[in-house]
Amino acid sequence: MLGRLFHISRPVLWINTVGPAVVGVWLTGDLWRWEALPLLLWLTLPFNLLIYGVNDVFDQETDAKNPRKGTLEGARILPEEVRPIALGIVLTNLPLAAYAVLFLPWDAVLWMLLYALLFVGYSAPPIRFKARPYLDSLSNAAYAFPLVFVPLALGGSPVWPAALGLMAWSAAKHTFDAVQDIPEDRRAGIETTALRLGVRGVVHWSGLFWTLSTVAFALVSLPVALVNAAFAGGLLYVLRRDPAPGTGHRMYPFSIAFPYVAGTVAGVQLVAAISLGIYP
Repeated sequence: MLGRLFHISRPVLWINTVGPAVVGVWLTGDLWRWEALPLLLWLTLPFNLLIYGVNDVFDQETDAKNPRKGTLEGARILPEEVRPIALGIVLTNLPLAAYAVLFLPWDAVLWMLLYALLFVGYSAPPIRFKARPYLDSLSNAAYAFPLVFVPLALGGSPVWPAALGLMAWSAAKHTFDAVQDIPEDRRAGIETTALRLGVRGVVHWSGLFWTLSTVAFALVSLPVALVNAAFAGGLLYVLRRDPAPGTGHRMYPFSIAFPYVAGTVAGVQLVAAISLGIYP
């Protein structure tokens, strides 16, 4: 069952939670802080099991018809797995929640609580952001919250252009990735931003938010901004040339690679600057 919970947590996507947290540590001016270890551990299996376990529980009907499910891109669960998933979520997240309440600053805890609530609300009724056009995209700005609560937890201050840039980036990426699911969402009666706007509309929506993220990143690092603009521009160019859900699916592996590439560029610069004593 542990292996099954690991699969449900989608380890290929852990970079989206752990990556911002590691960058959040580096943005405080240190390469490593032992106080950050509990947060980093929380953002591996426990929090990703919370995100995707809740998602899989409430999306069983649509997932059963989605050919992407049952692969590395996401699990396809059985009704009898709901209880073990719920138990796994509680047992892995509760200890770290207790640690946060007892030992972390209150402002960091509030951001962490909002972080968790937005992701649970994305999939779970009655809020279920994923079925609400525009809110499904905007709620994914939560992926940037580690850039806020990690520095706060370590007694520092967030670098707001970086945090706001990643919020805009996350909103853009969510809608871009949702293009591939338009047929399944239409059949299931789930209206997403991608379904509401259509594929051509997604090019404009995601293009707007990726442009905003590029501007914000430029205030922190010009190389990161340029890489962001080039990668996002490439994804959008391909989708614009062939505006179809199948194109979104073909581009999904490149979309998964996007945070790895941009994160590496940002991370190398930060590590070098800290090591050379020129940051902050």
